[in-house]
Amino acid sequence: MRLSLWPQSLFGRLLAATVAAVLVAQAAGLLLIAQERERFVLQGSVREWTRRIVETTQMLQPLAPAERSQAVAELMAPRGHYRVHAPEPPGSREAVRDGQRGFVRLPLLSDFEQTLKEQLRGALGPGYEVEITPSAQPPLPAIPIPVPFYEARELAAHLSSAQRYDVTVRFADGDSVTYRITRLPEGAPLPRNLFLNLGLLVLLLVVVLYAAARNITRPLSELARAADSVGRQVRPAQLQERGARELRDAARAFNTMQDRLRRYLDSRTRVLAAMSHDLKTPLTRLRLQVETLIEPALQARISRELDEMESMVHEALSLFRGLDDGEPAAPLDIDALLAQLRAEFADMGGEVTVVGQALRPFTGRAQALKRCLTNLIANAIKFGTCAEVSVADSEQELVVRIRDRGPGIPPDELERVFEPFYRVESSRNRDSGGTGLGLSIARDIAQAHGGTLSVANLPAGGLEATLRLPRRP
Repeated sequence: MRLSLWPQSLFGRLLAATVAAVLVAQAAGLLLIAQERERFVLQGSVREWTRRIVETTQMLQPLAPAERSQAVAELMAPRGHYRVHAPEPPGSREAVRDGQRGFVRLPLLSDFEQTLKEQLRGALGPGYEVEITPSAQPPLPAIPIPVPFYEARELAAHLSSAQRYDVTVRFADGDSVTYRITRLPEGAPLPRNLFLNLGLLVLLLVVVLYAAARNITRPLSELARAADSVGRQVRPAQLQERGARELRDAARAFNTMQDRLRRYLDSRTRVLAAMSHDLKTPLTRLRLQVETLIEPALQARISRELDEMESMVHEALSLFRGLDDGEPAAPLDIDALLAQLRAEFADMGGEVTVVGQALRPFTGRAQALKRCLTNLIANAIKFGTCAEVSVADSEQELVVRIRDRGPGIPPDELERVFEPFYRVESSRNRDSGGTGLGLSIARDIAQAHGGTLSVANLPAGGLEATLRLPRRP
């Protein structure tokens, strides 16, 4: 059997699909947040590094070579922070802040090295040459440029995997100075609190979606159970009209259908009860008149006719009475019932064999199931000399098969034999024909238990009736 991870119930599918949609939306949102955060942090870092390099370079530019070397050595010394007090050339700060030349309007960064180089060239002007290369191993002496404060904590946590770059700025007199910047390998890792908050948000959404999905599917489950009870219970309870408008409309329509069906069955039962009463009176009068007949042969023939009429009346009433017999469902020992039927038919000279057994009692109406099996076994003995009963049970259904050794039924009449009063042409006689209601009553009983009854011809000859009764938890 092929297993699927996708839920089979409507509630499970609705909940799984909604949760999956929420997770996909959260993942997409997280990706967009990560991209925007990296863009923002990287832009801020490039601005800060450019500002510091420009200020330091403009401080070193007017110094003599000896003073410049000394200042560079001091700047290379490990310090937490440094301040630049050297005078700036006129217009230098404006150049750094200029949005057209500088880094205020930073484009989307796809190449970090190229973007930083362009920012530095725009801020320093044409008199300087800028070159950016990954830091060598071991690193050469360079002026360290601190990272912005908002990256300091993340950089400290990922210092071993950080990437280092050497920025070499060449002055107009041919001298040069090297700066070293350090950046995170992934640009800007997302904070852990963000994942925790998103996880709590997803959990909250799942709880809300669970309640919403259950509110939608519970009325549908109740409707399915109520529909399944039709035919099983004589007077099923009315379905509560609750939930969304469409669900209330469906429950109202179902209740209306139940009321109409109940009124129809009650009306039919009353009519048939009246017919039964009206038929019994003339049949009784006819039987009394038959007793006064002088000719024994005529008396016997008319008595048989009256017996057949009474049998048809009783069978018809039993058929039309249907489910309204008031018998409650209870656990029934199928093995004991079959053993009882075998003994009863044996007393009448019928041969019945039983193979297999039920795993546990079946919940149903005992008298109705006994009548169903009695009709099937009686047909097998009447038309096939014997009845071979086999029982197969599982967690899902109980299957009872009754086979005979008779001539079978023409294929085009296999389904018509379940019609009331229908008899196969070869059995239309008083000795074996019956009333034509046995199989119809048996199928009604099977359907009243949620099962099915079918007949099929056997390859080696004979007929097999299969009764399938579903087991329910």
